[in-house]
Amino acid sequence: MAPLATDLFDYDLPAHLIAQAPAARRDESRLLVVDRAKHTISHRTFRELGNFLRAGDTLFRNNAAVLPARLHAQRPTGGQVECFLLRPTDDPLTWRCLVKPGKKLPVGAIFAHSSGLFRGEIVAKESDGSAQVRFTTRDSVPITAIANQLGAVPLPPYIARPDDSHRVEDLERYQTVYANRARQVAVAAPTAGLHFTPELLAQLSAQGIKPAEVTLHVGLGTFKPILTDTIEAHEIHRELYELPAATRKALAQPTGRRVAIGTTTVRTIEDYLGKQAEPSAPSDPNADIFDEAGLFIYPPYNFRGIDALVTNFHQPRSTLLCLLAAFLAPGSTDGIAWWREIYAEAIAREYRFFSYGDAMLIL
Repeated sequence: MAPLATDLFDYDLPAHLIAQAPAARRDESRLLVVDRAKHTISHRTFRELGNFLRAGDTLFRNNAAVLPARLHAQRPTGGQVECFLLRPTDDPLTWRCLVKPGKKLPVGAIFAHSSGLFRGEIVAKESDGSAQVRFTTRDSVPITAIANQLGAVPLPPYIARPDDSHRVEDLERYQTVYANRARQVAVAAPTAGLHFTPELLAQLSAQGIKPAEVTLHVGLGTFKPILTDTIEAHEIHRELYELPAATRKALAQPTGRRVAIGTTTVRTIEDYLGKQAEPSAPSDPNADIFDEAGLFIYPPYNFRGIDALVTNFHQPRSTLLCLLAAFLAPGSTDGIAWWREIYAEAIAREYRFFSYGDAMLIL
């Protein structure tokens, strides 16, 4: 098969359709329902999700919690610094971070918060533009606790926040209701899950629809556009994931359809199942899995463990859009033309796009 041109995954989106705030209530967002067998689409609201599910179905969901990872500080000269916590290194005091202005912050540069709660020193620069920052904090408090106190919510760049006046709302709404707050391992929300409410989850449970947990450490690579001319030439980002033994069992012995909530969940499950076919796969079915996803899903990918998908509307030229196209028509490239048709309909009907936007259910 000839390489896929990246232009096949591009489209024009009116700026006013990029959602800048969440719906007044999580499950009031709109839901575009795609029936692959009938090749139809319909327009509903998210609270109607249960109408399309049935007893025995399992909702596989990413329970990673988002860390308020943007810290602001000053250099001794008075210059402003933004330090974005990405992930810890083997040294618990040292984190991989994005720092701005990066070119003016060499190894050895120091910055601190005006309150004296933390001080950071750049101890290494990485080839990908990130830096290793060693923190010292007042009373040796973990830097994650400082971030929860002072940090800004790491909203994607297409959501404009000129100040922190929305911090309280974003702390609540840029987080799923089922997030494990003890696992603040994401720097971007698994946004397909933002539409669920406790009431909707209770309703689905009463219908006999069960949850199963995965934890994918969502990184900034999820927002990285494809800059190469072809899809195959793009180097996909890598993300850690955790798969409990109970979730492995639910995948291996499904009682109904396996419904993935979001592309991060799909990536976790498909990466895991692909590795299960390898001779080195873990043989203990009662073991939890800790691994790293490096799987790039694009047409004509054949899915191993996902029967239905809940997802948001994705950015042009993104790896997430490639995954969507593959899921619309597994094993072929027909999904490329179909996603373009579906997105044109969504734009015409003024669906809200991206992280705080509306949702799609693909059956």
